[in-house]
Amino acid sequence: MRRVVLIQPRRDGRIFGKAPGSPYTLMRLASLVPEEIPVEIWDENLRNLELDTLREGDLVGITSMTVTIERAEQIARRAMKQGAGVVVGGVHATLMPEHVATFAHSVMVGEGYFTWQQLIQDFAAEGIKGMKPVYEDQRWADLEGLATITDRVIAMVDENKNYWTPYLEITRGCPRNCDFCTAIRVSGRRMRFRPVDEVIDEIKRRKIKRFFLTDDNFGLNFTIAPDYCAELFEELAKLDLQGWTCQSEMSIAKHPELLEMSVAAHLDKHFIGFESINPDNRSSLGGKSKGKADQMREAIRAIRKTGVGVVGLFVMGFDSDTPETFQAMWDFIRTSELDSVSTTMLTPYPGTPFREVVEREGRLLDVPWSHYDTAHLTFIPKNFTVEELRAAYDWLCRKIYSPYQIARRGLRSLGRYPLSKAGKKIFGSFSTDYGYRRTYAYRNAL
Repeated sequence: MRRVVLIQPRRDGRIFGKAPGSPYTLMRLASLVPEEIPVEIWDENLRNLELDTLREGDLVGITSMTVTIERAEQIARRAMKQGAGVVVGGVHATLMPEHVATFAHSVMVGEGYFTWQQLIQDFAAEGIKGMKPVYEDQRWADLEGLATITDRVIAMVDENKNYWTPYLEITRGCPRNCDFCTAIRVSGRRMRFRPVDEVIDEIKRRKIKRFFLTDDNFGLNFTIAPDYCAELFEELAKLDLQGWTCQSEMSIAKHPELLEMSVAAHLDKHFIGFESINPDNRSSLGGKSKGKADQMREAIRAIRKTGVGVVGLFVMGFDSDTPETFQAMWDFIRTSELDSVSTTMLTPYPGTPFREVVEREGRLLDVPWSHYDTAHLTFIPKNFTVEELRAAYDWLCRKIYSPYQIARRGLRSLGRYPLSKAGKKIFGSFSTDYGYRRTYAYRNAL
């Protein structure tokens, strides 16, 4: 066995000299490679891939979301042609293993931390012929001691130099079952928790000052694991952090004490999945929201009152949406106190109940996987023509992500902090909306 090469296909590329977010999954997988085996992480967002150097004896692992799976296929086929062993994992491989099996020696289904170690042993023993077609692990194992990031990998990636936002995981899983979400199909329904001391140790060794939690629904823990949250916040408060953000739900508004503790723990913003302001969509929202604007406004005020910012996450194009929904969405956003806004196009991802519906009804559009980016329309809507829904989404995004609105929300966010902290917080106050503006821009770039 010559080496292990772990690859993240290009998505965003560099922004002002750095890639947006660190390759966290690959960092953890690289940490499981035995010390005696050379391992490399190639992030195509950061630099061009040296694919011509791949050859027999190399084990190539590629992680991919649905939106990048076509590029993953190109890389996989090139690596296979040059004699390398190729395994593909990630969200798309877990949801559509039969598709990925057409262009890889092995498919990694599920979380893969245990099966990845088995695959390395199989390849080291017999090369490509030892690789099984599928390595499946959906046991949703406890997170204690799971894939601890090694110092070798930390030095290799050099996050502080190469990435704007380091990623971090503290909990995993989500019991909600939104019709359009892949979370429970990829991470399971059971909430799992990393030991707090392991989280703190990782932050210290990585020397990161700010991070984004990849947890699908960290805020749910305010309700189901308040003692764990309190312990975590107490320890994070002792660190010299610039700030961190997480994904949540509006139920956190019912826990002002924990919200106040989180401010002391340097938490900046909750990315809250309100999803829709149309109450007729509530059956699709998995219990996170009832689609009632008044309840959302009340929750936003309650959360911001404790000093925490709120990023509103909304999805447009549900079967109950009408042209009036888009006007109501704009009226809500411009009159709310949100710090930032994400408004995306409903997307029928593989493995979700919504995809089953549109497939059964013959409403899937014949578009490339690269359009599964939440900015393109990939299905035939119920109450619009395809052109009408695209036009309505464009109209809404132009309003939300105008320079004036981004500046207005950014200044509102920055105003939550005392002048002494403004220097540390200015990046985060404007970067979220800028990032979502770029995401919407893919709609016109592809």
